[in-house]
Formats: sequence, C-alpha cells, structure tokens
Amino acid sequence: MKVLVTGGAGFIGSHVADTYLQAGHEVIIVDNLSTGSTRNIPKKAKFYLLDIGTQELDKVFALEKPEIVNHHAAQISVTVSTRDPMQDARINALGLLNLLGTSVRHSIKKFIFISTGGAIYGDTEVMPTPEEHPPQPISPYGIHKFLGEQYLRFYAAQYGLKYTVLRYANVYGPRQNPLGEAGVVSIFINTLLKGETPTVFAYPEEPEGMLRDYVYVEDVAKANLLAADRGTGELINIGTAITTTTGALYQAISSFFSNSPEPKHGEARPGDLRRSCLDIRKANKILAWKPSVDLKEGLSRTVNFFS
Repeated sequence: MKVLVTGGAGFIGSHVADTYLQAGHEVIIVDNLSTGSTRNIPKKAKFYLLDIGTQELDKVFALEKPEIVNHHAAQISVTVSTRDPMQDARINALGLLNLLGTSVRHSIKKFIFISTGGAIYGDTEVMPTPEEHPPQPISPYGIHKFLGEQYLRFYAAQYGLKYTVLRYANVYGPRQNPLGEAGVVSIFINTLLKGETPTVFAYPEEPEGMLRDYVYVEDVAKANLLAADRGTGELINIGTAITTTTGALYQAISSFFSNSPEPKHGEARPGDLRRSCLDIRKANKILAWKPSVDLKEGLSRTVNFFS
C-alpha cells in the first residue's frame, strides 16, 4: 500500500513512517517542519515540504495517489492551545478539514486520525478510562481533537470515508522534541544532560504531580500499522492502563544519571489534567494490540538516545 503520513518528520510520525516502511509499504511524508526535522525522515520515504492547510496538498495527492492517509500533523501542546486557541484551531481543525476534503476528492481508502486520550476525557474518576466515557475536554487542544472526530463521522456518513481514530496516552521515546512545552520525558532528560534542575509541575494538594499513562513510541507505531486494515469506524485508546506521577517519572529518569538534583516544583499550568489513564482492552480486542515495552525499558532506551 501507499501511505501518506502528515507530520512524518515529527517525533511520533517519523516512527510511524519507519514502521510502515519496514512492513513493505510505500510512504509519502507531508510536513511543514514547524516542529519536525529532516533528520527524522526515513531515507526510503518521499518527502514534501508542505503545510496541510494549503491547496498545494491537492497536487501531492494527484501525483502520488496514496491509498491511506495517516494524520499526525498537529499542534500538540495543551498549554500553547490555551494561550492561542485560534492557532490551535487553524492547525487542528481547519488543517484537518482541508486534508479530509482532499482525501475524499482523491478516493482515499482509509483515514487514520490521531486524537488524544486524556485531553478528550478530561479530569475523571473513571480510570483506566474507556472509549465510551463522555468527552469532557478542558483545553482548546482537547476540544479541537474531539471536533476532528466529529468531522470524521460526518465525512463517513456523507462521503463513505472509512476511518479509524487512535486516542493516544502520553507518548515518549527517541526523537521527542525536548525544546517544546509538550513531552515531559524528553524535557527532563535534556535538562539533566545540560546539568540543570528540572521542574515538576503540580497542583498544591498533589505535590507529586499529575497522574499520567506513558506509552512507548514504537508500541504506538505498531498500533498505526495494525489500524491500516482493522478498526474501521472505531475510536481506540492507545496506552498502557498504568499510571505514574510526574514526580515518580522524574525519579525513574534521574536514576540513569549520577548526582541528580532534587527537582524544583512549579504550579500546574492552564489546561493541565490532574489524572489520565486509558483503558486499552478495545485495542487488544479489535487491533490485537498491546504495549510490549514497559516504562523502565522505554526510559532506558530514550536516555540512551539523547545521551
């Protein structure tokens, strides 16, 4: 199959591109390099420097004739989305609409949409959280991802577009950008490598930080490969169903360094969820997927990459 991966020069998208290539598929990458890097692009992939919101996208589809669209291009920071909801909407809502319209015009066989687990479910006592839980997003990022899922339902009903939605937990691993505001694992590692002291953000009554579900990027990429021919019309959580506090995460990472400092503590930022953990039984049933890399091993691989 020929797969077009938007955001394929980014952290997760490049791993997804690698996995499709390793399975014998052709890969076309579309990325504007706003956060991605040409260093991440697999040598066997064909690359177009392009924004998904432009009409130039139609020319790429006409030339390459992809069969599957895997949509990873996004504004990924919850904090940034709260500061600039318009920018988040331009990328995560309007950019998606342009991509969906182009996909329909060129008769794409399947559209794989990357959504979010925690930011859609919001702060909930139901953990691990199943896909049936009512969405309660508290950030523009979560709102626009949920809106994207509704656009997919419309395009499926109106035009017969087949799709699968993957709702990610907190993805970490090699190539994660340590310079942005999303990606606490890479931020902690990069800060320690520079000899500086990381900050653990937390609510006052929960000093150990927020609860999160951390899933390794190569496991996530395998879910994308399986979704190419499974899970049509489904919303599927991709995580581990295991929670870790930000403080415990820092201690786990700092154990790979000698003489690591005690972290500084900062107030929770706008849009920060107190807790997030995903129920992954549906992924196991429909995709025959489950995570294979535990947190200790995943952190070891990630520290080695950045070191």
